[in-house]
Amino acid sequence: MMFAVPQEDVLVVPRALFERAGAFQGFRADAQAYLPLLLDPQHTSWRPRASVEDDPSFKQLIPYCLLAWRDGAGAARYFAYTRGGGQSEARLRAKRSVGIGGHISSTDGEHGDDTSYDSGMRRELAEEVAIGGRWTARCVGLINDDSNAVGSVHLGIVHVLELERPEVTSRESELVECGFQTLQELLADRERFETWSQITLDALASGEL
Repeated sequence: MMFAVPQEDVLVVPRALFERAGAFQGFRADAQAYLPLLLDPQHTSWRPRASVEDDPSFKQLIPYCLLAWRDGAGAARYFAYTRGGGQSEARLRAKRSVGIGGHISSTDGEHGDDTSYDSGMRRELAEEVAIGGRWTARCVGLINDDSNAVGSVHLGIVHVLELERPEVTSRESELVECGFQTLQELLADRERFETWSQITLDALASGEL
């Protein structure tokens, strides 16, 4: 007997809406110029993930959380990790990342608004990592990368989580090589990072973020 795989419906907005708000390539710091429009239930919809992954007429909204901690001297360090691929085979090893997040699913809230979005962001965080101590989050900008097929169907909403202490552990076996590093250390390894992380690191380096 075969069992059907449950359909996952994810939060999307029409690409035309993003273009109306002001399309861009790379990082844009002015999140508040976009979010009220992008998270308006009049414009959002829940659509099957399988269909929108190949449909650039929609943008899937993805929270992308950067975990930051400042030491006693005020120097910032950022959480980074490598996702999957198996450490035994270097050619299969996935790229590194400084962002934690994923799709907002219809199970996160029926209305497709900012409450659904916040619920989905917190769920994704809790699924992937355990954070020790208190933290505060602030939305710092958006990432768009239409230079490749994956980026063309996603829109990243970047959040910086300021952590009380550098205690973050992986809850997924596919999250490996986890730890906090300075921006300089991360930039020295820039080519190993996924595109969105490269964009994030560049924005940090330029002072945009």
